[in-house]
Amino acid sequence: MDGVRSDVKVVESPRRVRVFDAFLRLFALAFTLVAAVVVGVSKETEIVPITITPSLPTLHLQFTAKWQYMSAFVYFLVSNAIACSYAAASLLYSLAVSSSFNQDAVVLVLSILDLVIMALLFSANGAAAAIGIIGRDGNSHVQWRKVCDMFGAFCHHFTAALVLSLIGSSAFLLLVAFAVLGLHKKPK
Repeated sequence: MDGVRSDVKVVESPRRVRVFDAFLRLFALAFTLVAAVVVGVSKETEIVPITITPSLPTLHLQFTAKWQYMSAFVYFLVSNAIACSYAAASLLYSLAVSSSFNQDAVVLVLSILDLVIMALLFSANGAAAAIGIIGRDGNSHVQWRKVCDMFGAFCHHFTAALVLSLIGSSAFLLLVAFAVLGLHKKPK
C-alpha cells in the first residue's frame, strides 16, 4: 500500500506531555495565588444604621468585614496558599527530574499529591461558597440577615476569588485525569 505501514502506533511525545503538565501546574499556581491574594487583601468597613425602637434615635455603628472573621474563609485562604505552594514545588520538581529517574514513581507520587490538593481545594471552595450563599441570601429560619447588601465590595471580591480557585482546582483535576489516562495507556 504505497509503502505505508499499518501496524505503526502513534505515541505522544514525553516532551509534549511534560510541557502540558508544566503548563497545568503553572496555571494552577497562578490561579490559586491570585485567589489567595484577593481574599487576603479583602476588607470593607461600613457604617450601618441600627434602629432598636422607633422612639429611640438611630445608632450608627461601624462594622468591618474581613476574611479572618469566618473559619470557612480562613480555610479557603490557607487551602489556596497550600495549593499554590505545592504547585510551585511540584512544577520545579517535575521540571528538574531527569529521565534517568524512575518516571513511573515520580508520576505516581505527583498524581497522588495532585489528588490530595484537588480534594483540599474543592472542599475549601464548597465551604466558602456555602458561607457566601448565606451572606448573600441570609437564612430567615435562624434569623441570619443578608450581609452582602451592606458589604457588597467584600462579597464581590470573595466571589471572584472563589471563581479563580475553582479554575485552579480544575487544573489539578486535569492533572489527575491525564495521569490516570497516561497510566491506562501504558503498554504492559
